[in-house]
Amino acid sequence: MKFTAEHRQLEDTVTKFVEKEINPFVPEWERAQEFPSHEVFKKLGNLGLLGLKYPEEYGGAGLDFSYSLVMAEALGVCACGGVPMAIGVQTDMATPALARFGSDELRKEYLAPTIAGDYVACLGVSEPGGGSDVAAVKTSAKHDGSDYVINGTKMWITNGLKADWCCLLANTSEGPVHKNKSLIVVPMDAKGITKQKIHKIGMHSSDTAQLFFDNVRVPRRNLIGQEGLGFMFQMMQFQEERLWGAAAGLKSMDRLIDLTIDYTRQRQAFGKSILDNQVVHFRLAELRTEVEALRALTYRAVEMYVGGKDVTQLASMAKLKAGRLGREVADSCLQYWGGMGFTADNPLSQAYRDGRLTSIGGGADEVMLGIICKLEGTLPKGSH
Repeated sequence: MKFTAEHRQLEDTVTKFVEKEINPFVPEWERAQEFPSHEVFKKLGNLGLLGLKYPEEYGGAGLDFSYSLVMAEALGVCACGGVPMAIGVQTDMATPALARFGSDELRKEYLAPTIAGDYVACLGVSEPGGGSDVAAVKTSAKHDGSDYVINGTKMWITNGLKADWCCLLANTSEGPVHKNKSLIVVPMDAKGITKQKIHKIGMHSSDTAQLFFDNVRVPRRNLIGQEGLGFMFQMMQFQEERLWGAAAGLKSMDRLIDLTIDYTRQRQAFGKSILDNQVVHFRLAELRTEVEALRALTYRAVEMYVGGKDVTQLASMAKLKAGRLGREVADSCLQYWGGMGFTADNPLSQAYRDGRLTSIGGGADEVMLGIICKLEGTLPKGSH
C-alpha cells in the first residue's frame, strides 16, 4: 500500500474526531449501553466521512476502498469497540450493495441521507436459528401486488434500535437457497416492525436489537438490484465488512500494547519494574510483531481489492487473524496489569470484552477457516 498525503490527512481528521467527539463520552455511553448515533453520525457526515468510497452524486467522495481502510484503522484509537463498529456498519456493511446495485431513486432516497448522516443504517442478515449460515435465512418477502410482505426475525442487529432503514436479506422465492434471496431496503418506521434490545457482555455503547417483522409491507421498488441475487450481493458486502474489521483492530491492538508498556514500566514488583522481566518485554515484542504481520496482510488484501482482484481468501485470512490476535493481545496484556486488569473500567478489560465479538460477527472463525479450506481445495468431498 502506498499512502498519499490525502490518506494521511484523512487519518488525522478521523483521529482528531475520535479524540474530541467520542473518547471523552465513552464512559457515559458505556453505562447507558447506547450512544447518540444520529448526533455522532451527523457530525461525521458533515466532515464527509460516511461516504468516502461512494459516488459524488449522492454526497460521497468518490474515492477507492483504501480510504475506507485508513478510516477503519484510525477508528482504532477509540476507547471502546462499540462506536467504531456502529460507524463501520453505516459505511462499509449496510450500504455497499445499495451504492453499487440500487436504483437511482433508491440511492437518492436512502443512500444520500445515510452519507449525510441524517439516516442511521443497519444490516439484517443474522437470525436466531442461524448467524454465520447465511443460506439458512428464513425471513420471507412475498409478492402482494406492488408490495413485498415481510415476515421473520433478525438477530444481533447493530444500530437496530435507532436505525432509519435496514438492508434486509430475505427469501423472495422458493428456489435453491443460494438463488432465492434478495436484499431489500426496509424503512424501520414501517408498520409491523417491533424491536427488542439485546444485552451483551461487551460492545455496550453499541445498541443491538432483535427485530421482528409481522406482515411488514414494503414497495417492491425497494429491491436492491435483481431478485435472487441477494446471497451473492451479501457475500460481496461481507468482503468489505471483513476487510474493515481487520483494519479496525490494528491501532486498537497497538494502543493496548502501548498502554501495557507504560503501565508495566511504572509498576514495581520484587524490586524491579514488571517490564524488566524478560518474559514480559519479549512477549510484548512478539505481540507487536504479530500486529505488524496482520497489518501487512490487511494492506495487501486491500491493495489487491482496489486493483479489482478477488480477495475472498485474503479477506477471510485477515478477518480470522484479527479476531484471534485481538483476543490474544487483550488477554496477554491484561495479565501484566494484574488485579487492575480485572476491574470493569480498565482499558484492557474493555478490550477483552469488546474484542471477543470479532471472532463471531461477520462470519465466525470456523466459517473463515471453511472458506480458506475451500479455496485451498482441502475440504473433504461432499463438504460445503
